[in-house]
Amino acid sequence: MSKNVLVTETVFPDLEPEHRVFEDTGINLIVTDAGSAEEIIDAAEGHDIDALLTATHIPITAAVFEHIDSLEIVSSYGIGVDHIDLDAANDHEVTVTNVPDYSVEEVSTHAVSLLLASVRRIPQYREHVNSGNWDWEAEAPLERLRGKTLGLVAFGKIARRVTEKIEGFDLTVLTYDPYVSDETIEEYGVESVGFEELFARSDLISSHPPLTEETRHLIDADAFSAMKESAIYVNTSRGPVVDESALYDAITNDEIHAAAIDVMEEEPPGDSPLLGLDDVIITPHAAWYSEQSKEELQRKAAEEVVAGLQNGTLRYVVNDSKTKPWASTD
Repeated sequence: MSKNVLVTETVFPDLEPEHRVFEDTGINLIVTDAGSAEEIIDAAEGHDIDALLTATHIPITAAVFEHIDSLEIVSSYGIGVDHIDLDAANDHEVTVTNVPDYSVEEVSTHAVSLLLASVRRIPQYREHVNSGNWDWEAEAPLERLRGKTLGLVAFGKIARRVTEKIEGFDLTVLTYDPYVSDETIEEYGVESVGFEELFARSDLISSHPPLTEETRHLIDADAFSAMKESAIYVNTSRGPVVDESALYDAITNDEIHAAAIDVMEEEPPGDSPLLGLDDVIITPHAAWYSEQSKEELQRKAAEEVVAGLQNGTLRYVVNDSKTKPWASTD
């Protein structure tokens, strides 16, 4: 008997990787462009939906599990699963999977790029020159990067890759991650410190935890007040890890020097007051992206569906992710 997989929203230019994975499996791909859980339910009407392929934009609520009673698997395009009601998934015996390892190279590179661009004021110099000016002192004073301290909030796959990529810059690297052993952290030449100590000592801070109830607004007004006035803060994890109103206050009140973020609490950000600030770089949730990572993401999410529906071995079951360490999904 054939199986039906519903793609809940259109986020990719095409679904060629999925079609290749599902070829000759007896799995039918049904594509919708839902904007809400209710529209997902409507799209499933008249079909026995065995699995969902879903991005992070639409909440997969308890109502979805209640109405699509044939559902066996929800496969998330990406690392985060905070948009999925995991308790409801457990109640309805639905397996939830993600793709936690598809963009480690891209996100770590993007984080390092944002750090370097902020340290060297690249966007500001670009704007200065494009405005018809030519003055190296326009962004003075700049500090030498060598010898500075980088603090990593969480120490999962991406943060570890960041550590490897900045090795040549001769930085002291600290991390706060209560779920990773000191022995593992020391293997990378990194020092494990307390939460407030990380902010107090670091010149550069980069956030890498997944979004959980524990990490929502983890970087708040108290965190920013603990940072140096010269600190640069970077976030390539999830937007709600940061209290954006606190970040705005920290920048405009000169509590920290600069920030660079790839993810925001609301995406697109609408009329966020962070937009247009000279000391804030914002990129459009692009850290994950390369052509290779996009193909890998689509392919692996589809492969999880095939494995689950054909009684194979699932690699990335996350139904218990709320009790997993921060780094386990990084």
